[in-house]
Amino acid sequence: MAISDIESETPLLDDTMVGVVNYRGFPAKRSTSGGWRSASFIIGVELAERIAYYGIGFNLISYLTGPLGQSLAVAAQNVNTFNGTGCLLPLLGAFIADSFLGRYRTIVIASLLYILGLGLLTLSAMLPSLSPSYSQNNDNSPSQFQVVLFFFSLYLVAIGQSGHKPCTQAFGADQFDGQHPVECKAKSSFFNWWYFGLCIGLSLAFLILSYIQDNLNWGLGFGIPCIVMAAALLLFLLGTKTYRYAINTNVESPFMRIGKVFVAVTRNWRNGPPLKAAEEAAGGTLPDHHGSHQFEFLSTAYGSKEDGKACSVSDIEEAKAVRRLLPIWISSLLFSILPAQLSTFFTKQGITMDRTTGLGFDIPAASLQSLNTIAIVIFIPIYDRIIVPIARQLTGKPSGISMLQRIGTGMSLYVISIIVAALVEMKRLKEAEEHGLVDTPNATIPMRVWWLVPQYVLSGVGDALAMVGFQEFFYDQVPNNLRSVGIALYLSIFGLGSFLSSFLISAIEKVTGGDGQDGWFSDNLNKAHIDYFYWLLAGLGLSGLAGYVYFSKSYIYNKKILV
Repeated sequence: MAISDIESETPLLDDTMVGVVNYRGFPAKRSTSGGWRSASFIIGVELAERIAYYGIGFNLISYLTGPLGQSLAVAAQNVNTFNGTGCLLPLLGAFIADSFLGRYRTIVIASLLYILGLGLLTLSAMLPSLSPSYSQNNDNSPSQFQVVLFFFSLYLVAIGQSGHKPCTQAFGADQFDGQHPVECKAKSSFFNWWYFGLCIGLSLAFLILSYIQDNLNWGLGFGIPCIVMAAALLLFLLGTKTYRYAINTNVESPFMRIGKVFVAVTRNWRNGPPLKAAEEAAGGTLPDHHGSHQFEFLSTAYGSKEDGKACSVSDIEEAKAVRRLLPIWISSLLFSILPAQLSTFFTKQGITMDRTTGLGFDIPAASLQSLNTIAIVIFIPIYDRIIVPIARQLTGKPSGISMLQRIGTGMSLYVISIIVAALVEMKRLKEAEEHGLVDTPNATIPMRVWWLVPQYVLSGVGDALAMVGFQEFFYDQVPNNLRSVGIALYLSIFGLGSFLSSFLISAIEKVTGGDGQDGWFSDNLNKAHIDYFYWLLAGLGLSGLAGYVYFSKSYIYNKKILV
């Protein structure tokens, strides 16, 4: 009788989880919280949020060069600056979430800012007459008030995204227990399906909102994302009772713990053999951490007191984990310039080409970006359901191939896509010359827009491999209390990539477009040389890939990771 009682109680004991609570603050139960049920809410939120964000971002260059009247070079720089800011600000949002508010509260507050920014953006497009100087403008140029309101609203959206983007993804991954054999595999799949939902949102934005903005009304085109973002917040709140909430058992901020290690190392630089001293001080009971013998200089901080608190072995291992990520982060920066071209020059290429369908309407140039997301949507299920199980049998690894191998493969495909884009642009310029259209910038080049399909598809498959790999890698390899920051680190790579792209465009424009000459980025795309720029990007991408491969070979995965 006693034995049967014990056996019947065992599932209940296993069902109660350690380190996470439910919405009431009680220990969470595996059977009633988290998992795919909770993750489904969060993936739905991401789908809606991407509709909102890319509903204004993907066609931004058309709005800047159209209603706001900016030149191609200035508009491209503004797009890259906005994209870069949107990818760097999550470092601030993640810091606030991991140190103070927690992910759930940060998502709610960020969503409200997001909705406010989108609402004001809609207002800037619909009510230019609010400007005191509007009545004095007899032409179609925007008033100063409208321009200021537009950019204020745009960057308010970026601030809202800074808290929403890193915390939502990290919060979704938190719904799976990485220590559980079944949920561990589900967590790896979560990143694939998260990106799948993201790309469904992108496709809807490209296909629907681009048509509305180009053919109907910009106010409506900006207003729909505002409504969708409000629906995303409502959906997130509906899942509140199902979520698992991580408990931060350490009162001290993770940034403070890691920071004091580096401060102590600086002060103790000339101390004796670091790891041996740490082991002796710990009584020979130093935990067996993966890579604990790497970056031994950090172990000189062991036992040192900063602000009255001694640096523990755990603090040092957290600092090593962050230090270990730096070479991968830095070597990825050159590659990160490549994706920035999707929403700028890829789109401008399509504007000049034959986009007729034979059905009475033209394909909006911005909607061509949906080819990238369609490729991702098709490839991710194939990868998750077919390629990964086969690779898992061959390698014995839960994810089939390692995260770094996945990223490297995606990088390679992206470089190939840029090379293809350069070749297509060379052909487009040749067609313009042969048909005498070089001096007619608004003429349609007799070259079907489907020539752009290969570069979009290759970049899409590259995205599915590299972007998802980056997300999983930086989430998994940072200390547990810095998961939001891990996602923000991934985003910051591409934020800096947008800024680097903007810097390159500005520098090249000054060098090649001086003295009234037609530079690489001439407003007349038939006289420009975007193909030269693509070849330069391909060279930079190959250089970045070489550095990434070099550092990846020596990378030691943190903690329990077997992939």
